[in-house]
Amino acid sequence: MGSHTSNLDDGNFDDFVKNGAAVVDFWAEWCGPCKVMGPIFSEAAEELRDKAKFGKVDVDANPELAQRFQVLSIPTLIFFRDGHQVDRYSGILLKESIKEKIKSSR
Repeated sequence: MGSHTSNLDDGNFDDFVKNGAAVVDFWAEWCGPCKVMGPIFSEAAEELRDKAKFGKVDVDANPELAQRFQVLSIPTLIFFRDGHQVDRYSGILLKESIKEKIKSSR
């Protein structure tokens, strides 16, 4: 995990997303597409750290969060604004697309 991403779980998730823009990557260690998405997500977090917070949820360690947000496939990125889900995408999302989704969720 990059230095500009936070590891999220049941204990810190709601506080993390409650203010401002946040992007959360739901992933798992065994997931091939998640391994492709990981560096893209880290790069986006580095570049866009002044526009949004970036967090990761390991669905194996936090199945309740995955169920709560109805994450049926991974990787899934969910975009939040002030605690409310405003967009989501399942699969690999390019950095430019992450930027656009953050911009459009304002």
